[in-house]
Amino acid sequence: MRIALIGNPNTGKSTLFNALTGMRQKVGNFAGVTVERVEGSYQTADGERVAVLDLPGSYSLSANSPDEEIALEVLLGHAPGIPRPDVIVVVVDALHIERNLYLTTQLLELGLPIVVALNQIDAANAAGVEIDVPELIHELGVTVVPTVATRRDGLETLRRAIMQAPSLPLPSRRFTLPQVADEALAPVRKLVMDAGFSANVAEMEALRLLAVAAPEKHLAHIAGLDDAVAQARTDLLDAGINPRGLEAELRYGWISGVCSRNVIHNPTTRHLIGDRIDAIALHRVGGPLVFLAIMGLVFQAIFSWVTPIADGVEEFVGTLGSMVGTLLPPGDLRSLIVDGVIAGVGSVVVFLPQIAILFLAIGILEDSGYMARAALVMDRYMRRVGLHGKSFIPMLSGFACAVPAIMSARTIEEPKDRLATIMVVPLMSCSARLPVYTLLIGSFVPATLVLGVFNLQGLTMFAMYLLGTVAALGVAAIFKRTLLRAPSRPMLIELPPYRLPRPSSLAISVSHRAMLFLKRAGTVILAVSILLWALATYPRSEAAPGTPVELAQEQQLEQSFLGHLGRGIEPVVRPLGFDWKIGVSIAASFAAREVFVSTMGTIYGVGSGDEGSPALSARLEAERDPVTGQPVYTTLVALSLMVFYVFALMCVSTVAITVRETGGGATGWGWAGLQFGYMFVLAWGSAFLVYAGGKALGFG
Repeated sequence: MRIALIGNPNTGKSTLFNALTGMRQKVGNFAGVTVERVEGSYQTADGERVAVLDLPGSYSLSANSPDEEIALEVLLGHAPGIPRPDVIVVVVDALHIERNLYLTTQLLELGLPIVVALNQIDAANAAGVEIDVPELIHELGVTVVPTVATRRDGLETLRRAIMQAPSLPLPSRRFTLPQVADEALAPVRKLVMDAGFSANVAEMEALRLLAVAAPEKHLAHIAGLDDAVAQARTDLLDAGINPRGLEAELRYGWISGVCSRNVIHNPTTRHLIGDRIDAIALHRVGGPLVFLAIMGLVFQAIFSWVTPIADGVEEFVGTLGSMVGTLLPPGDLRSLIVDGVIAGVGSVVVFLPQIAILFLAIGILEDSGYMARAALVMDRYMRRVGLHGKSFIPMLSGFACAVPAIMSARTIEEPKDRLATIMVVPLMSCSARLPVYTLLIGSFVPATLVLGVFNLQGLTMFAMYLLGTVAALGVAAIFKRTLLRAPSRPMLIELPPYRLPRPSSLAISVSHRAMLFLKRAGTVILAVSILLWALATYPRSEAAPGTPVELAQEQQLEQSFLGHLGRGIEPVVRPLGFDWKIGVSIAASFAAREVFVSTMGTIYGVGSGDEGSPALSARLEAERDPVTGQPVYTTLVALSLMVFYVFALMCVSTVAITVRETGGGATGWGWAGLQFGYMFVLAWGSAFLVYAGGKALGFG
C-alpha cells in the first residue's frame, strides 16, 4: 500500500512522518524538479509493508509554488515515476482547524480514500479548543483520528484507519455550487473529463481553475481549456459573482458552518498570556527592539557563557598535540600528524561549543513559536526593499547554513521574489563563518564591558551579523529594482502558539548539527589540512648555518609550494592588509569557510617547529614582520578580514545549491556566477575601505 502524507506547513506533518516511519527514510528530489522528495515505510501488525510519501507542505491545491504543484501532480497520478497513492492522510492542525480544512475540502474531491490526522490535539485543548470528533467525522464523511505526533499518541489507531480506508465509501464534495456557477463551469468540467479525468477530479479542477492564472502542465494539453475557463469567468461576472473568489467563498462558507457546530473556543490563561506577549513582540517599535535584543543576547552568550567550555576544548587539543608529539620520533610523520592534522582540524574543532550555542538558540526560537513572529515583524522592512515577508524565514535560516536556507526559498510563490531571496541568502553570516569571527575577535578585540553590561567582543560579533543582514536587504532592493522587478505580495503567515521547547527535541537538533560539523571537520577539513601540510613542507630548503630557528622556519614556508602559491595571491589581497598566508587561507576556504581557520592552524603548526606550540590565537598575536618587526595582525587587519568574510561567498556547497535551485544548466550557472561575482567585489571593496580608511585615520 502507498500512502501520501499532506497538510499545511507547521501542522506537525514531518513529525508524524518520522513517528510513522522511524529511520526507514530516503531523501531525494522529484523527477525533473528541485522539490525535495522524502519517502519512508513501516510494517503493520499483519506484516504488510506500507510506503509513505511525505508531500511538501501546501495550503491548497492551487499550485502557487513548485511545492504545491508537485503535490497536486502526485495526488492526480501525473508525477513521473510515482504511482498514484492508495490513501491520502491529511494532517490537520487541531488548533487552526478552520484554515486547515480548506485543503481538506479540495482533497475530498479527488476520488481517493482519505484519513484525517487531527494533530496537535493537546495544544488545541491547552488553548481551550474543544472539537467534537464524531460529529466532524459525520460532516467530512471520512475517518478522523486525533493524534499527538510528538508523543506518538493515536499512532496505532491511525495505522488501523489507513488500512481500513480503501474499504470505505469514497469521499466527495460536501457543498453544492450555485446553479449559475454550475452551468458556467459545465463546459470546463466536460473538457477535463474528456481528457481522461474522473468526474470528481473534473469538479475540483473546474472550480479551482477560476482562480488560477494559467492551467498547470497536467492540464495544459487540453485544447480549448483556456477559452472555456475565460468564458466561465465572463458568465459569472455577468451574474454578479466574482469568479476568482468563488472557490474560497464556497469552501470557507461550508467550513465556517462545520466549525460553528463542532468546535468550541474557551479562551484560557495561556492563550491570554500569549496575546500579551504578542502585544510587545509584534509592536511596530517594540517588536524590532525585542528581536535585536534577542540576537544580541545570543552573541553575548557565544563569548561569555561558553568561554570556559571553549577554553577546555582548546586545552584538550593542545594537550593532545603535545602527547602525540612526545610519542613519535622527530620527522615528517610527526609533523604531519601534529602540525597538519591536529593543528589544522583541532583549530576548527575548538569552536564547536560556540556553534552548538548558535544552533541551540535557533532551535529555541523555532520551537518556542517566536521565529514566525520575527518574520512578521521584519515583513514591513522586507517590503520596503521589494521582498516578500516570507523571504525572511530563509534569510534567518541562513544564520545556520546557506544551503538549507536557499532550499527553503521554494515556499515563496513569486518566482522573482524566490530568485532574489536565493541571491542574497549567502550574505547572512552562517555558522561556518563563526570560527573565523571567533578566532579574530577573541585575539584582537578586548573583552571590555560596554555600558557596564555588554561585552565588546559580543557586540563586535553582533555587528558582523547585523552588517550581513543590512547588506542582504540593500542588495535585494537593487535586484528587485533592476533584474528581478516585480510587485511584492502581502504576507500571510501562521503564528503558532507559544510553547516551551522540548529539551529532548533541542538535544537531538543540536547534536545532529554538531555531528555534521564534526563530520565535515573529519572529512573536508582533514583532507585540506593534509594537502596544505604537504604544500607547506615540500620542497625542503636548507637554512644557512647560524640562522635563527624562527627565521629558518619562515624561509621554509616561503620556499615551499604553498609559499610560491601565496606569493602569487598576495598582490590581490595586500591592499586589504593581508599577507600571503591569509591569501592562501582565503583561497583554501572555498572548500568550506571554516577551512580558513584550519589552514591558518596548519601554516602556523608547520612553522612552529615543536609539538607544544601555543594556540593559534596566541601565534597570530605574536606574529611579527621579519623586516620591520611590526605586528602582522592588528585589530584593523582583523576587522578588514571579518568584513571580507561577511560578504565573500567562499563556499562551494552554496554555489552548487544555487545552480540547482535557479534552474540548473547555463541558467543556473549564470545566476551562481553573478552571485559569486557581486559578493566577491562587495567583499574586496568593503575590506579595502575598512583597511585604507583605518590607515588614513591613524589606526593599525
